Amino acid sequence: MSAVFERPSLLQRLRPVFSGFDGPLTLAVLLLAAIGLVSMYSAGYDHGTRFVDHGRNMLIALAVLFVAAQVPPQKLQQLAVPLYVTGVVLLLAVEFFGITRKGATRWLNVGIVIQPSELLKIAMPLMLAWWFQKREGQLRVPDFLIAGLLLALPVGLVMKQPDLGTALLILAGGLYVIFFAGLSWRLVLPALALGGVGILAIVLAGPTICEPGVDWHVLRDYQKQRVCTLLDPTRDPLGKGFHIIQGMIAIGSGGITGKGFMNGTQTHLEFIPERTTDFIFAAFSEEFGLFGVLGLLAAFVFLIFRGLMIAGEAPTVFTRVLAGALSLSFFTYAFVNMGMVSGILPVVGVPLPFVSYGGTAMVTLGLALGMLMSVSRSRRLMQS
Repeated sequence: MSAVFERPSLLQRLRPVFSGFDGPLTLAVLLLAAIGLVSMYSAGYDHGTRFVDHGRNMLIALAVLFVAAQVPPQKLQQLAVPLYVTGVVLLLAVEFFGITRKGATRWLNVGIVIQPSELLKIAMPLMLAWWFQKREGQLRVPDFLIAGLLLALPVGLVMKQPDLGTALLILAGGLYVIFFAGLSWRLVLPALALGGVGILAIVLAGPTICEPGVDWHVLRDYQKQRVCTLLDPTRDPLGKGFHIIQGMIAIGSGGITGKGFMNGTQTHLEFIPERTTDFIFAAFSEEFGLFGVLGLLAAFVFLIFRGLMIAGEAPTVFTRVLAGALSLSFFTYAFVNMGMVSGILPVVGVPLPFVSYGGTAMVTLGLALGMLMSVSRSRRLMQS
C-alpha cells in the first residue's frame, strides 16, 4: 500500500513566510509609499529619472523590510554589538580617509562610496537596547551614564564631519531607548526645561547674537547662519533665507484644498529648492493643501502609534525599548522635516520618510520598519 502525498501549492508554501506580519503596520507603510510616489511624480516631473529611481529605491527598501522581518529579535540582539563597533570604526576611518564633498567629510570609499553615519541610525538603538537587556533587573545610575557615553561617541564623530541632521537623528534614537529603559522624569523634565530656556534666550537675543563677528564657539559658522536665518529669513532673502521663504510661500499658497496635482506653481516654476528631497513637503502642501497635509499627518500618526502599541506588547526589555525607539524615530524624521520646511526649525537636511528622494535613507527606513515588523511578528508567532 503506497501513501499518496499531495504537493503543497505555492500559496501554502509562502503562507508561513508572511504569517504573523502586522496588518496595520503594513497598511501604514503602503499608504506612505503611495503618497511618496504621487508626490515624487509631480515634484520630480522635470527632474530626469527621479520618479523611476524613487520607485526603485522604494522597492529595495521594501525588500530590506521583508528580509529584516524574517530575522527574529534574538538574532537582532546578537548583531547589536558588531554593528555598533563596525559603525564607530567606519566613522573613525572617515576622519582619516573620508571623501569631502561641499565642505563636509561624510563618505568613505570601500569599493563603493558609503556614508557610515547612516548605519548608526540603526546600530545605536540596537546597541543601547542590548545594553539595557543585559542590565535588566539591576539598573543603576552608572548604567545610564555608560549608555550616555555609548551614545555620545558616534554623535560626536558625526557632528565633527559635520552632519547636524544625521547627528540629531542618532541622538534622538539613542535618547528614546534610554527613556524607555526607565530614565526618571525627574531627570527628563529639568533637561527639557533647560532646553526651552536656551531656545527662548536665543530667540530674544537673536538680533544681537546674529551680528557679524559674534562667535558662538559651540557651533560652526554655517550652523550659526542656519539658526539666524530661522530667526529672520529676510536677513538674506535671496541667499540663505531663500529655502525657508519659498517653502512657507508654497505651503501657504496651497490653502485648504491645494492647487491640484501637477498644478503647483512654486514647484514647477522651480522656486522651491530641493523640491524632491528635503523640501518635498512644501511641494506636496502646495498641490494638496491643508486636507492633504492632514491626511499625511494621519498616516504618520497611525504608523507611530501602531509601533508604540507593538512596543507595549513586546515581551522583553530589548524588544520593548527597541520598538519604542524605532517608532519615535519616525516621529523625529517627520517633525524635523516638516518643521524646517515650515520655518519653525533650522534647515538640517532630514528627509521626510518614504516621501523624500534618497536611496540610503530609504533603505535605512526600510530596515527600521523591518525590525519593528520582526518584533511584532515574533510576538504573533509565539501567541499562535
